[in-house]
Amino acid sequence: MGHMRTYVLMAAMTALFMGVGALIGGSGGALVALAIAGGMNLFAFWNSDKAVLSMAGAREVDARTAPDLVAMVHDLADRAAMPRPKVYIIETDQPNAFATGRNPENAAVAATTGLLRSLSREEIAGVMAHELAHIRHRDTLTMTLTATMAGAITMLANFGLFFGGSGRDRPGGLIGTLALMVLAPMAAGIVQMAVSRSREYEADRLGAEICGQPGWLASALTRIEALAKGRVNHQAERNPAIAHMFIINPLNGQGADNLFSTHPSTANRVAALMRLQPAQAPRRGPQPAAGRSSIPRSGRTSGRGPW
Repeated sequence: MGHMRTYVLMAAMTALFMGVGALIGGSGGALVALAIAGGMNLFAFWNSDKAVLSMAGAREVDARTAPDLVAMVHDLADRAAMPRPKVYIIETDQPNAFATGRNPENAAVAATTGLLRSLSREEIAGVMAHELAHIRHRDTLTMTLTATMAGAITMLANFGLFFGGSGRDRPGGLIGTLALMVLAPMAAGIVQMAVSRSREYEADRLGAEICGQPGWLASALTRIEALAKGRVNHQAERNPAIAHMFIINPLNGQGADNLFSTHPSTANRVAALMRLQPAQAPRRGPQPAAGRSSIPRSGRTSGRGPW
């Protein structure tokens, strides 16, 4: 099912790419766009994870530079019986995280410094477990392909607007110009929404199983949403095509891309997680960062928040 979804997504994005090419240059433009889309799909499959990490401004860390975060991710991956992903940190005050990679053997998780400073260890563990769930389900391939192709479609549309000649010269005239300017990026955003919402619920469920405590992730989602609204993620604002990859929408209203949410309601996600709590022995969610954690620390801290 996951592979079929990826193939359908790639076909839809390719068709949209060809449509934009046709608006710019007619049938010849469509053929050129088809060739470019084929190359983009191949590039995205092998390299889109690197592109997404670069767009997010992520830097790789290891057991020396971020010992506790790396140890936590490795412990959770071992618990889930999956390969250990690479670990990255994004320098931004907004608490958030995402995963990327074409398969579990070539995957990475990224957390922001705002997440590491603002959340408790239990909440961070819940977030990292959610991202590992995306990797285990191979959602990350779909996510990275979507981000790469959506960004390319928007860029091609902008190129056509500024360098494609006057509206009269294009197929469809003024109507074609307006469609090129508005509908193509909007359609790319709709595709992102279509594959994002149900995927988040499933990753929440499996993430709760991996960390063993649904309340940890529920508490993390609530705190991240509340804090993210007041903190700008400049990398995501500059590259809104990657917004759907984060655990909580990183855009806070600075651009038109925020008209469409790629994430389900946080309240609904929290309610679904709390239904997973054992009825006979309900556990409280983690307290803010001052509390102790049941997850063992390893090595020395790096001086950034709890890490």
